[in-house]
Amino acid sequence: MNKNLKLISLAAVALALFSSVGCNKLRARDQLNKGVESYKNNHYEQAIDHFQQAVQLDPTLINARMYLATAFVSQYIPGVDSPDNLRTAQQAIDEYQKVIDANPSRDQKVNSAKGIAYLYLNEKKWDDAKKYYRMASDLDPNDPEPYYSIGVIDWTACYQPRMEARAILGMKPEENLNPKNKDQAKACAELKVKNAPSIQEGIDTLSKAIQLRPDYDDAMAYLNLMYREKGDVECDDLAARAEDLKTADHWVDETLRVKKAKAEKAAQSQGGGITIDQPKQ
Repeated sequence: MNKNLKLISLAAVALALFSSVGCNKLRARDQLNKGVESYKNNHYEQAIDHFQQAVQLDPTLINARMYLATAFVSQYIPGVDSPDNLRTAQQAIDEYQKVIDANPSRDQKVNSAKGIAYLYLNEKKWDDAKKYYRMASDLDPNDPEPYYSIGVIDWTACYQPRMEARAILGMKPEENLNPKNKDQAKACAELKVKNAPSIQEGIDTLSKAIQLRPDYDDAMAYLNLMYREKGDVECDDLAARAEDLKTADHWVDETLRVKKAKAEKAAQSQGGGITIDQPKQ
């Protein structure tokens, strides 16, 4: 008899736990729905509160974590280094990372990796940003955007030391380093060592982005800049510099061609053509 009572008690406890878990999942989905509604109405603080309650009630509710991270991003102001703003960025990063760690669908993982990379990019944490853009491209090799973003980071990493070197030498930003000038030749050699890996990676990733999206005019514009960085450090080979600048000019032309084609297509789709009135008979 005691054994039967014990089994009944255990069953009752299990049923109560199951009911509690099921109830929490329903409440979590209710909070998720309320959060989505608040988010759509631009009430981001209310949305964050609802999404936080949702993940507390059901930590396995991936969509709630995705929305929570996105809501934090909506509160983040790029370029502002205040403690509150940086804390908001970190909260978004933490939620995106929890999504990644939960081994969700590929799209959720890709979007989370790109979300983290975007935040690190705006915080100028270049290596961290590239790490997550690479993660996104590994998960979805046919997405051109992570390749483009890595190229932009590489150009930024090259541009800053180039400008600093010219400032030290008292040169204008647009001046080429002269191999016949001892100080400029030395600066050029140092820049080549420092920038060569980023230059090559930038050219490779931007070329990949254009391969995947042939009308990617933003990538073309940065590929032009990347070849100019390459030419800038070719101080010991002026023929190579000339070839790099020729290639850069080609990508300027391609950028303009694609932009023009897009503008014409947009005008046609909006009925923007000029209509000439026919003479009355």
